[in-house]
This record gives sequence, structure tokens and C-alpha cells, in this order.
Amino acid sequence: ALCPGAEYGITKIWPAEKVADVATHYLKQGWAVWVLGSPNDQQIAQDIQSRIQEEHEAFHNLVGKTKLADAVDLLAAAEQVVANDSGLMHIASALNRKVVAIYGSTSPRFTPPLGDQTSLVQLKDLYCAPCFKRTCKEGHLRCLNDIQPVEVISTLKELS
Repeated sequence: ALCPGAEYGITKIWPAEKVADVATHYLKQGWAVWVLGSPNDQQIAQDIQSRIQEEHEAFHNLVGKTKLADAVDLLAAAEQVVANDSGLMHIASALNRKVVAIYGSTSPRFTPPLGDQTSLVQLKDLYCAPCFKRTCKEGHLRCLNDIQPVEVISTLKELS
């Protein structure tokens, strides 16, 4: 499952093209990919879907189409989850799913995931991070833009 949104704002949202690269990697391996989120996440979900090169029956954009209870059930059934620092990430981690949690402007020191099978991906040694801001005061969002799909994929493999 992919949870690409975050109600907090852009400084917690990993770019759609990078999420799409992760989705494409797993679709090519025959996995089903579910995208979950609130109606507020529909734009990023559409951006992700538009970046997937070919039609895949195994790609399911469920953003805005499920109630929270349904999303919890789907997360409980998911083998792996990639999520920003968000409510759905914390739910997936609490359900003890294999989660890669992506942190941008925030820090897991203050809002850590609670599950035993959660790994963190966060840019290290960035002078301005964590800033805890809703917008990037530096204008570059490197805390998220510099995290590469290969790092997320390899972190997921380490969890398996």
C-alpha cells in the first residue's frame, strides 16, 4: 500500500514521481498496489497514477473512496506500506505492517512510529532539517526531493 498524502502539508509529502517509481517497481514484479488517503490526497494520487507508464489491473487508486475504517482494514491486509509521516503511517505501524516511513520536515524523535516492523527514511545531515514548517523556507524541499526511490525500495527489501 502507498499512503502519499499528509494533512500537514507539502513538507511531509514525498514527490509523486518518486512514489510512482516505487509503485512501478512493484507492479512490474506482479504485486498489487493500493493507494490510500483522504479526499485531500486526490491530486497527488492522480499524479502518481498518470506517471505509471502502462495500465495495470493491479494498481488501485482508492484515495477518497474509502472511509477511515476501510483504510485501516486495507492496511491490516497489506504486506508492505510506504507512507509519509502521517496518520495512515502511524496506523500501519501500529498494525505491525512492514512500513517504510518517510520523514521530511519533521522528526521521528517527536512522532515515532510504534510498530516493530517500521523503518525510517530521512535525509541525514541536511542543514535545515528538521524545520517543522508547513512550507519550505529555503525553497528547495531537499528533505524530501533528495530521497530516492531506490532507497525506499531497498529499505522495503530489508524489512522482508
